[in-house]
Amino acid sequence: MELIGSSYKGDTKNGRMDGKGEYTFPTETKYEGEMKDGMFHGKGVLHFPNGSKYEATWENGVAKQGSFTFADGLQYQEKDWDYCDGYDRRFYSERCNGLRPAGESQLTDLHPPRLIPDGSYDCGDGFYDPNSRVVTSHTGRFLRNADDSEHEWIVRTCRKAWEEVAGVDPEMSAATIPEETSNIN
Repeated sequence: MELIGSSYKGDTKNGRMDGKGEYTFPTETKYEGEMKDGMFHGKGVLHFPNGSKYEATWENGVAKQGSFTFADGLQYQEKDWDYCDGYDRRFYSERCNGLRPAGESQLTDLHPPRLIPDGSYDCGDGFYDPNSRVVTSHTGRFLRNADDSEHEWIVRTCRKAWEEVAGVDPEMSAATIPEETSNIN
């Protein structure tokens, strides 16, 4: 465990995790629950660094039945999911607390939204640097390297630290057209 940066506190049997315990991954995700023969076995909860959790019944290291709860308290539902669908685009906090007054619309479920480091994207569980293709936690800890599919999704859909004016041809903007040909008064 020390070799990969994980740790365990709890019951053991024959030098293996067995009974109740807490296993911490190198990513700081923690499993609290029952173990058997070195594996998650029985009832247990994975606690993620962002505050979300996955409660499940495990069998020989495999989750057989479980439920995921996001950090804000929203519980994922596999069927009849009505959160953030095409008909209701409100954030979960807006559903719970109501919409903000006019002119104070929310950009994320967190209000005010996190400040994004220069040149990076906020991909939900952390910040993404498109040059290094690395996702770090909001506190700066390494989370993962993004593959091509995740890179494309983040660049296409996530908030970024800089503003781009869409659809403006810089050669035809009012700032670059000579005054005598401009129609701006």
